[in-house]
Amino acid sequence: MPAVLRFTFAHWKKQHVRVWAMLLTMSVATLTEVFIPTYAGRIVDALAQNDRAAILPAFTTMALLGVVMTVMRHASWMNMIRFTLRLMADIAQDAFQRVQRLSTDWHANTFAGSTVRKITRGMWALDLLNDTLILALAPSVVVLGGTIVLLALNAPLLGLVMGVGAAAYASLTVVMATQWLAPAASLSNAWDTRISGALSDAIGSNAVVKGFGGEAREEARLARVMLKWKGRTRRTWTRGTYAGTIQIALLWVVRTALVGTAIWLWFQGKASPGDVAYVLTSYFIVHGYLRDIGQHVNHLQRSVNEMEELVEIHAQPLGIADTEDAQAIPIHRGEVRFDNVTFQYGGHRTPLYKDLSVTIPGGQRVGLVGHSGSGKTTFVKLIQRLYDVTAGGVLVDGHDVRSFTQESLRSQIAIVQQEPILFHRSLAENIAYARPNASRAEIEEAARLANAHAFIAALPRGYDTLVGERGVKLSGGERQRVALARAFLANAPILILDEATSSLDSESEALIQEAIERLMKGRTAIIIAHRLSTVQRLDRILVFDKGAVVEEGRHASLLAQPGGIYRRLFDRQAGALTGEVLLAGE
Repeated sequence: MPAVLRFTFAHWKKQHVRVWAMLLTMSVATLTEVFIPTYAGRIVDALAQNDRAAILPAFTTMALLGVVMTVMRHASWMNMIRFTLRLMADIAQDAFQRVQRLSTDWHANTFAGSTVRKITRGMWALDLLNDTLILALAPSVVVLGGTIVLLALNAPLLGLVMGVGAAAYASLTVVMATQWLAPAASLSNAWDTRISGALSDAIGSNAVVKGFGGEAREEARLARVMLKWKGRTRRTWTRGTYAGTIQIALLWVVRTALVGTAIWLWFQGKASPGDVAYVLTSYFIVHGYLRDIGQHVNHLQRSVNEMEELVEIHAQPLGIADTEDAQAIPIHRGEVRFDNVTFQYGGHRTPLYKDLSVTIPGGQRVGLVGHSGSGKTTFVKLIQRLYDVTAGGVLVDGHDVRSFTQESLRSQIAIVQQEPILFHRSLAENIAYARPNASRAEIEEAARLANAHAFIAALPRGYDTLVGERGVKLSGGERQRVALARAFLANAPILILDEATSSLDSESEALIQEAIERLMKGRTAIIIAHRLSTVQRLDRILVFDKGAVVEEGRHASLLAQPGGIYRRLFDRQAGALTGEVLLAGE
């Protein structure tokens, strides 16, 4: 709870004037209810004594108190609407900003659906938390404190009974909420998050589920998660029901003690009928607030539990963070240099790279070749600063990438992935993601250069066509050409290609290969190659093995090394291709 409350109050400070205004207006509204029983008692005494002159002032005061209460409550609620909406928007945007900047490893190990659920649930929990603290608990404390003081002034014994009863009730409620209900609620919330993760995982991979007829298996998997969730949630709700019953029983004890004391004082001649009416009216008001305090404390604890995972997101270390004085990195030539780089993934005992030194001059086209896990992908990730090196440095145009902002670095590196990811937005928006202020003419020109304009123009809505989640409405070749158009529009000095022609039909491959040749001109191009046919015309090839560059040169010189890794990879791929041709001939 302390972490959540610190998080909440830190956001309250941004609107501290509005917070104090709400507390003030709500306290004034609540105090009117504290004084109403006093005038109710005076009316009863005036009726009993047939004192008509005293009735009208008491009645008028009660009416005016009602008007004040209504106006002040309305003002509080109107303030709360503006306050909470701004706060909910702020924490959702802050959380999204945080998630966007968390490390690649964090995203790789976290369900996107679970993260969305944590943010949205925490956002709405803050709404409940604000209402509970400002509009519910604060007025309840004012009513209880004011009533106890007035009762004590009229009859110290009644004030004592009311004070002891209220303290016992509030203490019991807080202890049950924090020590008994909270642990159960945290567990049920955790399983609620798992449900979102399981649903997101299965729905997002629906093509695989359908492809393997796995609908029943996914339903069974979700049923197992739901079973755990039902058990945990049943325990939470059951404990809440028992807590409510205990609270109601204690309220009846307090009511009985207070009313019994008032009647006893009347028997003793120490209280008038108006005093008894005052006590009864006061208790009826206090009873409602006391009963609600139990609910408010439970709501407070529930909202805190539901915000815990959101607050944990803010507590996550960024992993890769800019320095406070980081500036935009100036890149002109596009030279990339690894200077005695040692790099070790978190949790791995041995480093992948140890004292790796490689220089790629600006404008050179370089292929990265090697077995899976040899270090090719990590090489380009370090250039993008998706990870920080353990020792040494990665320099672009002589600048250590750690000294500059990540945004400025990555905005000057165009990347086309093996499996391009598109947003469920229009084709124009997807292409323009590289340069959001680009004109439609510039977007279309980039598409032409990527050999994508023809298929886009043939669509019913053209560039305004929505592509579906992750671009599922497009074929693999079409997605790849849209990604290339994005890279053309970026016009970045450094280009990274992760085997952009793999798993494509020959016609799509030819179109994409032609676009790639255009795209590489005048840029530093780094190509992760799985099929060696794509690197034969490059200026230089780096062959990786176990985190080291063991061979380098052009295609012909590497083939001339009979025992080399590149030669073995080439022979194996050539043999596989020959076998495919022979089978096709049969």
